[in-house]
Amino acid sequence: MTKKELRTIYKQKRLEIEAREKLKLDDLLLLQLQTFNFEGVQTLLTYWPMANMVEPNTHLFSGYLRHFVPDLQIAYPVCDFGCNNMTAILIDEDTVYTTNKFGVTEPKEGNAIHAIDLDLVFVPNLICDKQGYRVGYGKGFYDRFLAACSENVTLMGFNYFAPVEIITDTNDFDIPLNYCITPEEVFEF
Repeated sequence: MTKKELRTIYKQKRLEIEAREKLKLDDLLLLQLQTFNFEGVQTLLTYWPMANMVEPNTHLFSGYLRHFVPDLQIAYPVCDFGCNNMTAILIDEDTVYTTNKFGVTEPKEGNAIHAIDLDLVFVPNLICDKQGYRVGYGKGFYDRFLAACSENVTLMGFNYFAPVEIITDTNDFDIPLNYCITPEEVFEF
C-alpha cells in the first residue's frame, strides 16, 4: 500500500483505541523498551505525543531513560513550517512549551543541539514496514532532519501495530528506523 492509504487506515485504527486500552499498550511498550541497553546514550530527541492522534506516550519512555541515564540531555523538535525544517531544542525543568497551529507541542525557546550530536531519536510513525520505512504525517520534517544525524544514531519508533509488509512508494530520501517497538515485540531493521 501507499503512504497515503496507510496514513488513512492507521489514523483511523489509532482513533479506535479506547483510553483504558491505550494505557495498557503504553505500559507494554515501556516493558519492551526496558529490554534495551542504553549505555553510551547521552542525548535524546523525543517528541510530545499528540493526544488527538492517539500517539504512544513518549513521556513515559523519556522519563524511564531520564531515570536510568545520568545527565541525559533531552531535546524536542521545533518545526518551521515556512521552510519545512526542524530544529532540536534542549529542554530542562524550566522549559516553557507552546502548542502550534497544527497541534504540536514544542519548547517555546531554548538552545539547539545539532542533529549530528544526537545518540537516540524517538521517531513518530503511524505505521512502518518490515524494512523500517515509516509513514509519518506527510510533511517530511523528520526525514530531512534525520539525514543530518550521525550514522551511529539509533532511530526508534513506537507503534501499537506490527509493521506492514511493504510501503510501496518509499523514496530515496526516506530514512528507515533501526527499531520499531510494539506491545508484543521489538522489530530490528
